[in-house]
Amino acid sequence: MQAQILRIAVFAPLRRLYDYLPPEGVTVREGVRVLVPFGRSRRIGIVIEVIKRSDLAPDRLKRVIEVLDLETLLGTEEIGFLSWVASYYQHPPGEVYASALPVLLRLGKVAPSNSAIGWRLTNEGRSINPEQLRRAPKQAELLTALGHHPEGISQANLTADYGNCRPALLALCERGWIESQQLQLLPQVSNPVPAPVLNEEQRQAVDAVSSTEGFQVFLLHGVTGSGKTEVYLEIARQVLRQQRQVLVMVPEIALTPQTTQRFGERLGISPLLLHSGLSDKERALAWSQAAQGKAMLLLGTRSAVLTPLPDLGLVIVDEEHDLSFKQQDGIRYSARDLAILRASRAGCPVVLGSATPSLEALHNVLNGRFAELRLTQRAGTARPPLIQLLDIRSAPLEAGMSKALLAEVGLTLGRGEQVLLFLNRRGFAPILICHDCGWTAQCRHCDARMTVHFQENGLWCHHCGYFQRVPQQCPDCQGPRLITLGQGTEQVETALQALFPAQSLVRIDRDSTRRKGSLQHMLEQVRQGKHSLLLGTQMLAKGHDFPNVTLVGILDVDQGLFGADFRATERMAQLLIQVAGRAGRADKPGRVLIQTHHADHPLLNLLIQQGYPAFASEMLAERRAASLPPFSHQALLRAESPRRGEAEEFLRLALGLGRDQAMPGIEMWGPVPAPMERRAGRFRYQLLTQSTNRTQLHRYLGRWLEAIEGLKTGHLLRWSIDVDPQEML
Repeated sequence: MQAQILRIAVFAPLRRLYDYLPPEGVTVREGVRVLVPFGRSRRIGIVIEVIKRSDLAPDRLKRVIEVLDLETLLGTEEIGFLSWVASYYQHPPGEVYASALPVLLRLGKVAPSNSAIGWRLTNEGRSINPEQLRRAPKQAELLTALGHHPEGISQANLTADYGNCRPALLALCERGWIESQQLQLLPQVSNPVPAPVLNEEQRQAVDAVSSTEGFQVFLLHGVTGSGKTEVYLEIARQVLRQQRQVLVMVPEIALTPQTTQRFGERLGISPLLLHSGLSDKERALAWSQAAQGKAMLLLGTRSAVLTPLPDLGLVIVDEEHDLSFKQQDGIRYSARDLAILRASRAGCPVVLGSATPSLEALHNVLNGRFAELRLTQRAGTARPPLIQLLDIRSAPLEAGMSKALLAEVGLTLGRGEQVLLFLNRRGFAPILICHDCGWTAQCRHCDARMTVHFQENGLWCHHCGYFQRVPQQCPDCQGPRLITLGQGTEQVETALQALFPAQSLVRIDRDSTRRKGSLQHMLEQVRQGKHSLLLGTQMLAKGHDFPNVTLVGILDVDQGLFGADFRATERMAQLLIQVAGRAGRADKPGRVLIQTHHADHPLLNLLIQQGYPAFASEMLAERRAASLPPFSHQALLRAESPRRGEAEEFLRLALGLGRDQAMPGIEMWGPVPAPMERRAGRFRYQLLTQSTNRTQLHRYLGRWLEAIEGLKTGHLLRWSIDVDPQEML
């Protein structure tokens, strides 16, 4: 009998596979983890192929030390999918396979048991009214939550929603109102909540997807508030009836609790969650349940697309345009694009939903690759908000807010309605400057100014996290007159509290929602009407339904009009429309006021007057004229080093190798400094490669990167390739 030779993706940052012999007398299958000798150390890897002969002589092949799995973790389909990912994104295969596994399995541990500590109400606890716990609000919240889950709920899920709640749970247990239990971590099934009657456009969208046999990409292009989620739910319900799995992807963890609740109530099955907010054990359990086909409904963020789903019947990508779907370090994959590939390989439909589709998606619609489904009307009696520009040139401002905007805020609050003010800049002010000599607070490690956070009496760098106390006097001239320039949400909050002292205000940004579960708690309070003034960053921009918000004020749209990245204007338009969509989502009319110093900007006026489709059409024409994506394909070679000049020199050598590998239709620009040259103490440069032929570009990249790996200086710094980059930062 001929001996097996195992081709293994070793979990190491090397762009090749390695051949090993199995342990003596052991037959090894594809898709299992193995422990192998690797240089002077030991490494874990995945067997991706069993072959008959190796390029190496038999006496040079080392033996696998140990086979870690009795059953295969990854089937033939998953191995083929991940091999494609490694090839397309030009990334070391071992790191790709490792990233597809939860951390515990990457470390060689076995999957944890399918149970967890949970809590449920006792008979006495069911008789307790949570309102009598006003002095213990956390206990009241938990008691209410457990009342909605008579069968019990895991402590992990409670922690995800309410933060560190173990002390409150123990206090309730001591009172005899709740008791612990061992929960089987299988999706909980309940009676589904009846669905509302779909309108004609929603019904046509559902019918189009449900009648499809096999793979097809659908772009669900619906205005904000048009009921895209209802379409998702109905399509998912039909697929689940066929006993096939459904993958739902959302761009941010902040959107998962409300999406989880809505899918669970409507479909009668609790979605299995996968996102970075879970513990390693929770992620491993969820991954295992999905891979075994026991979880029929998987809801997650970007990394969920790498999870094995043996009976996949539908993929849904909500807010497909969102930048969060692009991994910005490690394997720089697009989860949206991989979701399409997953659906293609599974032979099932994929629905990409957005009110502001990416230009790539709209380009694919025009080319006939995607089928577009339009939802042009808001659901129910809601009407589109009235959007107006406020020209603030020469206007006096109060913490960045004009008198016209503040007057409308006052009138809206006076009617008992809610107001949302949007400023995508946290902290108190972006600049601290000396009024006497002009000194500004700069980060020691980045080419960036420090942001003032007065509530912490500190200066933060939002790029590397460096922190220092606000100086009492100017470090250069020792003058006492240090002043701030510009506004952040912290400053606007202070001004609003002084201007509207009788109104309850909530600020929602990364600083105010650091505690686990705090964001969900704040959003629930907003929906209950406990806060009339909402102030926040892009965390409030999408996916949230606030029926009583009738006025949205956007304090600063100008920073998105003139960005260095060619995608900056597209991102600005998407964010603006998403924020505007929070207004007037119920039966009350909504208004959106946008402050700008460029009220005559042609693209901004096109967006406001004719809507996102007209704006996107104009942007696509500009991209075509400039041969920019989606009319071309790019790869960005990045390098960074703590020593000045080293990254630039490495890329110059790489450029020389690229010219040696020259192919027709391949263009190269650079090397040039990154828009922020020094970040976190490292000097960063980049080299752009572009072609109108995707296949030819990838053929070129493979040869070029192989040559680059031979550069000795490449081991002295960090370098990476970003295929289909979404940011030039």
